[in-house]
Amino acid sequence: MPGKFTFQMTSDDRRRPLPHKILLGQRPNESVHHVFMKFLAWVLFYRERLVIEGDTQNDAIPFEPDLLQLGYDMRPQLWIECGDCSTTKLEKLSVKCPEAEIWVVKPSAEEAAALLRTMQKEEFRRGRYGIVALDAEMVEEAAGLVRERNTFHWFRGELEPPRLQFDLNGLWFDNALEVMRH
Repeated sequence: MPGKFTFQMTSDDRRRPLPHKILLGQRPNESVHHVFMKFLAWVLFYRERLVIEGDTQNDAIPFEPDLLQLGYDMRPQLWIECGDCSTTKLEKLSVKCPEAEIWVVKPSAEEAAALLRTMQKEEFRRGRYGIVALDAEMVEEAAGLVRERNTFHWFRGELEPPRLQFDLNGLWFDNALEVMRH
């Protein structure tokens, strides 16, 4: 059943001035795990103008992103998919969004490695994709904590060195990430 989740946010990271609050909607047939992964990816990649489920403003791009940042020229600069995403979609994105960074956030190292192997087997363009592998146990535990109203404090997190530190609803998380490129 679709729901809405509010995250009251604070941050220790001066480079990541998160807004005070964000509201995320859960779509029909979308799990709380997927909502949490979109939220966590949004915080990890946080930039001005990065939106969750943004509109590409372009009829030639027939896809909806989990996260999107448009440039001032209204072209995608950053496209992020969370969880399951077809390789067909990823391959088409590299053509339809030639200037965009394309990232996929996976809930486990195993799923990330399987995607990377598929990309290599299907001879995807090199240098176009980044894959972030989250810790599967962390995703499971944190998604289980998500309620209608949540508190979130960001301590730090980056892709280099790959690490996350945050507090969700009073529980501390400190996890390594795995970053893969293709």
